[in-house]
Amino acid sequence: MATDRDRAPADRATTGRPPSVDALARSLSGVGLPWAICVDIAREAIAAGEPENAEARARAFRRTLLMPVVNATGVLLHTNLGRAPIGAHQPERPTNVELDLATGERGSRQRPVGQLLAKLCGAEAAMVVNNNAGAVMLVLAALAFDRGVAVSRGESVEIGGAFRVPDVMEQSGATLVDVGTTNRTRIADYAAAIERGRGPGGSPPIALTMKVHPSNFRVEGFVESTSVLELSALGVPVVADIGSGLIDANCPWLSGPPPAWLAGEPGARQNLEAGAALVTFSGDKLFGGPQAGIIVGRRDLVDRCARHPLARALRPGGMVLAALQATAISYLDRTVTRDVAFWRMVAAPIDVLQQRAAALCAATTGVHQEASTAMPGAGSAPGATMPSVAVVIDGDHLAHFRGRPTPIIGRVRDGRTLLDLRSVDPDDDVLVGAALAAR
Repeated sequence: MATDRDRAPADRATTGRPPSVDALARSLSGVGLPWAICVDIAREAIAAGEPENAEARARAFRRTLLMPVVNATGVLLHTNLGRAPIGAHQPERPTNVELDLATGERGSRQRPVGQLLAKLCGAEAAMVVNNNAGAVMLVLAALAFDRGVAVSRGESVEIGGAFRVPDVMEQSGATLVDVGTTNRTRIADYAAAIERGRGPGGSPPIALTMKVHPSNFRVEGFVESTSVLELSALGVPVVADIGSGLIDANCPWLSGPPPAWLAGEPGARQNLEAGAALVTFSGDKLFGGPQAGIIVGRRDLVDRCARHPLARALRPGGMVLAALQATAISYLDRTVTRDVAFWRMVAAPIDVLQQRAAALCAATTGVHQEASTAMPGAGSAPGATMPSVAVVIDGDHLAHFRGRPTPIIGRVRDGRTLLDLRSVDPDDDVLVGAALAAR
């Protein structure tokens, strides 16, 4: 005979009593949540007098957790979707994160991937922290604490997530010294700030000049800026925060010339060649790796950053270092367009995208393809676009696609739903096709 403890939610209709918490929680086992969460959801549903809605509650909770999605927005580096997609492939065994295999003694976690990044960028040394804001803050704290850093007013910016250059500078203990104006900053403005810092009168001595690349906006019209090459002649170390993480503006890992949309995007190698003492950038943007902040440049300055107490607070874990190492090796092996998802998306020929779209449209009624425009995203190459192809359906179907077992994230334009295929891995076309057929 069934007891209250064994009753399923449907038994309420015949007994007039709600099921037990245990029975209701066990009925949720197929949702894929831990037992403790199922128990909490069962209790909440019973307390609300809605045990029949427990499964819906459980499925709603499940979708608040991290899960794989299909990015069909056409934004290749979508910040809300984790920027550069990477695959984590690490065996379940220890790694020599801080062990020198030659000596058996404790080693540096910065050395393995640092030497590869330095080689890629043409730098003396490199190190890694957890993101680019951390990289900038560490550089300023280690090299300019209680001293001034000259920054153009046109580059004292706020980027995504309310990250402001002045705020980071304040937290680092460095003093922001604004030079020039919002739209025009000349070499003489920096030189004057440096000279004021050398004399009496309370002006902070200038420890660094800083060049911040406007990675998510453009200033056009009556503008003037000062190059890294010009700044490097002033005798004060130049820090170039290029943000978006283009290793080399020549893109030697591509079979042809650099894409037109990269015109004007600064490369780490070119900034160092122009005289930058340090260059900082993100690992999960144009580099195509995991979230990280990368510092490359002069060995003595990188070493000072590595010795600063903040370096331990900002240090990355073994999985990030392994993913960065794999990405760096792909660049050195010239296998980037095969092994790095971002550059695979960039390199996809337009005719291949058209063929994929045609196959999806042929299998489903009420769907057609049309030319689309994709973009790098994540504050990289602002305003830049690249040709793409989208599968288009009349009406707003975003909720339907987000509700799929593997959510598909598209966009709506002019009352139509667009699924841009440049940002979709070809292996995921089967998921897109199933979602189209089920709408």
